[in-house]
Amino acid sequence: MRRLFQVFVFLFLPLFALGQNAASPQLQPRPVTPSVPAPAPDRKIILDVKVTEKSGAAVRGLQKQDFTMLDDKQSQNIVSFQAVDGEASAPSDPPVEVMMVVDAVNASPQTVSYERGEVKKYLLRNGGKLEQPVSLVVFTDGGTKIQDGSSRDGNALAALYDQYETGVRSINRSQGYYGAAERFDLSLKTLTEIAQGARGRPGRKLVIWISPGWPLLTGPDTELSHKDAHQIFDSIVSFSVLLRQARITLYNVDPLGVADAAEIRTSYYEEFLKGVKSPSRAVPANLSLQVLAVQSGGRVLNSSNDLTAEIAECAADADAFYVLSFNANPADQADEYHSVVVKVDRPGTTVRTRDGYYVGP
Repeated sequence: MRRLFQVFVFLFLPLFALGQNAASPQLQPRPVTPSVPAPAPDRKIILDVKVTEKSGAAVRGLQKQDFTMLDDKQSQNIVSFQAVDGEASAPSDPPVEVMMVVDAVNASPQTVSYERGEVKKYLLRNGGKLEQPVSLVVFTDGGTKIQDGSSRDGNALAALYDQYETGVRSINRSQGYYGAAERFDLSLKTLTEIAQGARGRPGRKLVIWISPGWPLLTGPDTELSHKDAHQIFDSIVSFSVLLRQARITLYNVDPLGVADAAEIRTSYYEEFLKGVKSPSRAVPANLSLQVLAVQSGGRVLNSSNDLTAEIAECAADADAFYVLSFNANPADQADEYHSVVVKVDRPGTTVRTRDGYYVGP
């Protein structure tokens, strides 16, 4: 059974391309296209940095000299700096895009129904006037529907969402072990598809994935062959590069709320947050939704029944943040992992950003 798992799970990560924005929002299935070659290695590392007070309020008005950049514990020169503040005269250009993913593959039909209602409540807040452009993604086992274009008109998006209600269904082609592997595979393919399309558009994207998360498929006795370990390490590197180049900050909002609070699954992912430096340390859980979210500088929100408030909390990261860049030094080997730490000269603050990157010679 373990070998079947190894063979089945690692046959994933085909790269997809998304179409460009259309004139009006529509939810449409995207056909699979041939794999897209990976881009040439880049040396300029761009980081979207969120700084908050203990209360969670955004820290505004910081300057370049307030930041310290550490690359593998070595100080790096910040080559560019921008303060983005929606309340000031320097909003981002282009504006931050919010992508909301409703996951009908990793949740029960009842949970999906709840997700849909909470998403609509968020879209209709403030009379349907959204602060950021929003696009919708509906992820089902029958295909992923990705909205063409984004919109600030929450009323129009809610009406569009209603048109697709009958298309949402939960995966039921296989159950148990095989169902878990299948959900894992479908989820990563969908994230790849979203990121490939986002990489073709400028600006920062907040991808809010509403889901309990896909199966971690990793336990204390997980054993991988040399080949499988290299395959999953390659996938870890590919996702890290793809999400970074697309400027995606990923968020996981768990719709199970307090009913999920006592489950070990809500914290087990924390065992796999550390960056993977070699194939010998790679396991499937390194590709879990929660791990990818935290590593991208995003958040994992669970154990709350106010899903609308959690969605708004994630989207609020677009209100005020900082964009820093530095030039990575050449590595000694291919796919060399570098940890990143950004510090702020302001006591009592929390800094969130991407925690590392991969680079080659």
